[in-house]
Amino acid sequence: MRVFVFGFVRIGEGVAGMPRLAEVRDAAEPSSAEQRARHSRILRVAAQLGAEKELERVQMQEVAKRAGVALGTLYRYFPSKTHLFVAVMLDRIDRLDAQAEKRPRGSLSPCDAVYETLVRAGRALLRAPLLANAMLQSAGTSNAATVPDSAKIDQHFQQLLLDAAGIDEPTTRDATVLRLVVALWFGLLQSALNNRTSIPEVESDLRVACDRLLGDLPGNPR
Repeated sequence: MRVFVFGFVRIGEGVAGMPRLAEVRDAAEPSSAEQRARHSRILRVAAQLGAEKELERVQMQEVAKRAGVALGTLYRYFPSKTHLFVAVMLDRIDRLDAQAEKRPRGSLSPCDAVYETLVRAGRALLRAPLLANAMLQSAGTSNAATVPDSAKIDQHFQQLLLDAAGIDEPTTRDATVLRLVVALWFGLLQSALNNRTSIPEVESDLRVACDRLLGDLPGNPR
């Protein structure tokens, strides 16, 4: 049974070719400046390796070695490879959010602002297709109960789009139509990664989806 959440389709663990979770345990959160630097270094190395090789070939031992940390330290922060690449994706979304804060909103309508945000995010992901597959695969098969960062991805991405649209108090319908657009966007990205759709086609289809679904957002021209 498929369960749709913001931006992803969650499916059961153990699907062929998908990363499996190790034993379920809580991931540690970095608390000191040194720990945060180590945590960031791990994410950076994981992203580099994910861009170089398929997810199945990325080894936790290699991540630890390149990041200069003990394997036990790596597993303390990221109990499985799924935890690791979900965290990489969350970090990428937060970077997009930081970049958006520096960019003036200008005169774009909410619909256009959401479209432009998704186009920028999509282009950034597709520049590193192997890493994009690793992040989408990990996030799409993770369970929020065992990988809490997967729920944060949905929450942070939703907030990124609400900020882009200039919506401070979203209605239930606002949240619903944004969720639908993001679900379509992830499907289009996966199609492009599978060489079934070109990037221009992805962006053209996304334009149609935004126009049809987001036309009633507050602030759009009537």
